Amino acid sequence: MPSNSPSSAVAPAVRHEPGAHRFVVTIGGSEALLEYREIDGRTLDLHHTSVPPALRGSGIASRLTAYALDYAREHGYKVVPTCPFVAAYIDRHPDYRALL
Repeated sequence: MPSNSPSSAVAPAVRHEPGAHRFVVTIGGSEALLEYREIDGRTLDLHHTSVPPALRGSGIASRLTAYALDYAREHGYKVVPTCPFVAAYIDRHPDYRALL
């Protein structure tokens, strides 16, 4: 998304919390997250996405998923999408299939 896009100006940043094995977005005190397990030092099992009801439908789960997949790509990880949302996201975005 271009940096001058209106949504990029107000979109809260995704942060990685490696100690908790999750990617998080905080909006208005509520947290949306994507949790993972590291397998064999080379693979991330993206196993759980959670978005509070008030934040659903705003694209936050997609932002978390794209961030996690980009993180995996940049750091040389493969992914196992055991979370159904992540699996469906990869199906819709074939450029991430090489990570499987």
